[in-house]
Amino acid sequence: MGEDHSTRLRNLARRIAETYRSGGGINRIGERELPSQPRIEKILQILLAVAFPGYFGGRVRERTDMEAFVASRIDNVFVELSEIAARALIFVQREEIRSAVPSPLPPDADPAEAQAIAEGLVLEYLDRLPEVRALLRTDVQAAYEGDPASVGRDEIILCYPGTLAIAVHRLAHPLYRLGVPFVPRIMNEWAHGRTGTDIHPGARIGRHFFIDHATGVVVGETAEIGERVKIYQGVTLGALSFPRNPDGSLVKGGKRHPTIEDDVTIYANATILGGGTVVGRGAVIGGGAWITRSVPAGARISAG
Repeated sequence: MGEDHSTRLRNLARRIAETYRSGGGINRIGERELPSQPRIEKILQILLAVAFPGYFGGRVRERTDMEAFVASRIDNVFVELSEIAARALIFVQREEIRSAVPSPLPPDADPAEAQAIAEGLVLEYLDRLPEVRALLRTDVQAAYEGDPASVGRDEIILCYPGTLAIAVHRLAHPLYRLGVPFVPRIMNEWAHGRTGTDIHPGARIGRHFFIDHATGVVVGETAEIGERVKIYQGVTLGALSFPRNPDGSLVKGGKRHPTIEDDVTIYANATILGGGTVVGRGAVIGGGAWITRSVPAGARISAG
């Protein structure tokens, strides 16, 4: 008679545990510095409640002291995010991980220095929230003006996946620019999972941005998008090629993704590739188009 279930499962557990000792690179046993995804998602939910009070984070009563409402939430974010950022900065320094944005942590900084630097970065980040709110107001307006099916701003904030993806990007981008590792990527990947829209936190996006339907949209790290741009589902702003080092590894950094100037419309499933590719102001890119060269201002490009 063969092994019973308990014996077989114990043997399986032993074999898997052996892979932790022999197969490194995909496990971090005992690691304290890696950021926690659930903690960052909770921080993001608080930030969304600050950005859209009454829409996220539960009901806000009419007589609520809004200054106290905000103060309690940003104090919570400051404490939590400072600790996470400090640990992430130490991890990146220790592992010698290179990033497109230089680390604000000096070499050989101790945990106390890392904490102090992280607190300064988080304070600077929180200082930008009024600006983020102002940008989000333009994005909601862009959706209202750009979608004839919209019945109002409430519906847009509550229901539109493109608006949610943009909102999370607006909250993540300043952290990315400040050099806080991991956190902005985790924030954007949360939005990616919820909306099907993959916007790298490094992308630079102007005011009054609208993504209609949203599913399948990809915006790369070095993409630049101007003001009053509208894109539809399935659009990719990606890289055309990946240069390699002599050892065969990919060259990191550099402008790899296109620039989209003001007042451009890009219809569904269009693909625009390359760091040197510029879509000129007021151009219209038709659905399914494949673009690898710059497009003049005001041009109308169709697939094929």
